Amino acid sequence: MEDTMDKAGKTDKRDKTDKTGQPWEDRGHGTVRRPEGAAWWEERLDALLATRQAGRSRVLLDTVDSTNQEARRQAEQGAPDGTLVLAEEQTAGKGRRGRSWSSPKGSGIWMSLVLRPAFGPEKASMMTLLAAMAAARGVRETTGLACQIKWPNDLVLNGRKVCGILTEMSTEQARIRYAIVGIGINANTAGFPKELRDTATSLYAESGIPADRALLAASVLLAWEEYHGRFLETMDLSGLLEEYNASLVNRGRQVRVLDPKGEWQGTALGIDREGQLLVQTEDGAVRTVLSGEVSVRGVYGYV
Repeated sequence: MEDTMDKAGKTDKRDKTDKTGQPWEDRGHGTVRRPEGAAWWEERLDALLATRQAGRSRVLLDTVDSTNQEARRQAEQGAPDGTLVLAEEQTAGKGRRGRSWSSPKGSGIWMSLVLRPAFGPEKASMMTLLAAMAAARGVRETTGLACQIKWPNDLVLNGRKVCGILTEMSTEQARIRYAIVGIGINANTAGFPKELRDTATSLYAESGIPADRALLAASVLLAWEEYHGRFLETMDLSGLLEEYNASLVNRGRQVRVLDPKGEWQGTALGIDREGQLLVQTEDGAVRTVLSGEVSVRGVYGYV
């Protein structure tokens, strides 16, 4: 056990070794804590999970190509609403617009939820915004770090990406057969590939303290269940607008809208009740931006 002093001068007596007595930091694995494995996750989630449905049915894996892909496979086999797929490592993690997502073993939270919603496909993009809110609250409650949301699907700390959300769905005519909400959080990553160092960070990199990944995952799932329930009351984000917009890093900033029909710029004002980003152009007009159609970047960088 090692005593350290935090910024407030309080003694931190958290154990700085893992169960084998080895130091947390292991740069050879790209993480500050050794991988735990599916059995550890099962035991910890049994003890920590306080949800009614989310994560009660779960598939926990040491390694998977992508938790979203596995969630799809589970959904096709009849997995119920709220099924959680979580893995220690993804070998082919997926990001938005076909990008890859770095998912080193034991370093983060790589999880996906299977949803079987009763609403139509036009509402699905709002699941991404709910997941971002849930991830931000989970991080805040378990680490004290205040993430901001980069609309529509990222969380940032000090201008760098710490979490990404990917929502996918399978539809049949005008209904959703199932939707998959994937959440990836860089929790205890000690270092990033050269091409990601300017845009990515981790909770550990920002705080210097390894995150309790199981506690964080359980907190995110509980927050998800609350936000999702509030969404279902109105079938929109009207009850969550104030909280969401207060965390929106884009708000009040100049943004570039990368629309396939032509790039344009404006000032982000916040979101509307349907989760669309409101952007005011130089002529004073306010345009709505739908997350499934475009990407938004800061004029001078990532945010």
